[in-house]
Amino acid sequence: MPADAESTGVRAHVADSWLRSAAAGVQVDAVDAPITLPPDALRDHREAHPLAQVFPLLDDVLGQAARDCDAVMAVSDAAGQLLWVCGTPSVLRRAEAIGFVEGSNWDERLAGTNAPGMALRLDRSVNVVGAEHFRRSVQRWSCAATTIHDPSDHSVLGVLDITGGDDIVVPQTTAMVRAAARMAESELARELLVRSGSGQAPAPSARGLSVLIEALGRTDALLTVDDGRGHRRTVRLSPRHSEILLLLASAARGLSGDELAVLLYEEDSSASTLRVEMGRLRGLLGDDLLVSRPYRLVAELAGDWLGVEAHLAAGDVASAMRSYRGPLLPRSSAPGVVRLRESVEGTLRRAVLTSGRADLMSAWTRSASGTDDYDMWQAQARLLGPGSPLMPLVQNQLQRLDRELGAP
Repeated sequence: MPADAESTGVRAHVADSWLRSAAAGVQVDAVDAPITLPPDALRDHREAHPLAQVFPLLDDVLGQAARDCDAVMAVSDAAGQLLWVCGTPSVLRRAEAIGFVEGSNWDERLAGTNAPGMALRLDRSVNVVGAEHFRRSVQRWSCAATTIHDPSDHSVLGVLDITGGDDIVVPQTTAMVRAAARMAESELARELLVRSGSGQAPAPSARGLSVLIEALGRTDALLTVDDGRGHRRTVRLSPRHSEILLLLASAARGLSGDELAVLLYEEDSSASTLRVEMGRLRGLLGDDLLVSRPYRLVAELAGDWLGVEAHLAAGDVASAMRSYRGPLLPRSSAPGVVRLRESVEGTLRRAVLTSGRADLMSAWTRSASGTDDYDMWQAQARLLGPGSPLMPLVQNQLQRLDRELGAP
């Protein structure tokens, strides 16, 4: 961990990034970021990447601004691999000294705290100033970055970054980076419409009604409905309607009124109570989305907790952990929601515990669910070893739990 981490005020998301970097084994004194795309692979990957079609626009808008102010513009893919790095020859030579080159990987777990890696982790605009970088070799630089999304499904395509001296991180720079990224997304959306109009295969969201339910770490779910014709609406649901949507989304074949009532209510409730709730929900969503006999959602469904389960099924524990934003509707006491919440969290915990990855275990123990997880702290201690900068923190937490649990 950076030497001044304990003596200075550190922004919370930066401190969190330092912990992830240390848990992943990044060395403070490491000079370069690793190269994960050698020249031949880089060329092929870059040509095939969706951002290739908007890179000339980004270079014209932000790349030229970077060259004018002795900075570097970089574009990465969703794995943190730098696909394009642009700037004047002199500044590119200085960036090369820290491994900020095309083909290098700036995922936090490989390169330590940095703006492109943190933007990927948080999926939002961030800046990292000088000493906030984890590796000492990078602390002469400052950077601002934001994610670029696929207009067809809103997945992250990559990151747009500008890196320079301390004076680069001002509100105007962050606004300029965000504006360039949004411009790229608009151009990608325009190209998508052109392809759809020319008879090429439309994007998945254009084939019909699609629904995204976000309920991890939220007391009320966020519902986004896309009609497939370019119209999108987002609805914040009440706690009860959140429970109903979650239960229906988890039952592909639908649920009868009796089945839904058992999963929804802690005590027996009349059928009329459920019918009233369903009538209100249908009025909110429309008859084309919510049908009855049985109750079910008629749409292409996606849910953030379903994404976690899918990553776990594929054996990708790191992606599952990144997608997990907290317990599913944590305040809900609906029996079906409680069962589902415990299933998702329990499956993820077991996967992290057996992953052999100290960085994932560190992320788990920093969550509300994992702060008192004795087994996870112990597993983390075994993996880190006595030389890790995180070892004092882990030992203190184990001692705290020993005291609280009354261990001898």
